[in-house]
Amino acid sequence: MSTEELDSVDRKILAELTGNARIPVTELARKVGLSKTPVAARLKALEESGVITGYRASLSPIKLGLTHVSFVEVRLSDTRQKALEEFNAAVRRVSEIEECYMIAGGFDYLIKVRSRDMTHYRQIMADVISALPYMASTSTYVAMEAVVEASALTP
Repeated sequence: MSTEELDSVDRKILAELTGNARIPVTELARKVGLSKTPVAARLKALEESGVITGYRASLSPIKLGLTHVSFVEVRLSDTRQKALEEFNAAVRRVSEIEECYMIAGGFDYLIKVRSRDMTHYRQIMADVISALPYMASTSTYVAMEAVVEASALTP
């Protein structure tokens, strides 16, 4: 199922689930204007097609004391496929790395790191990020304020 195949009801279902993934199917059906059975069928189709990839709790990084956000430009010493695969696998194991993107440009990856404070970030950088495979160099940018930050897409 692609975004072109989503109709207005599917989009309403996704919008409601984005706001509250724990909404009962009966309430979801009422909100989108259908009965329970067709909504349940649509949910199943959205899940099977991969539009809905899962359900999870959204945690507040602030309430968890993770108020410091840094973005790290990473340059690798080797960008052959095997090196990229090893780097990707290693990054996925680091809990402090909230997001990581391979970049087409003047560096290889952009990593978002969430930590308690600058001291904690320096420890993560020294002990974890600098030890990632094929690491050549990094540049860090500290976020002063989140202007727009979202953990989920809205349909």
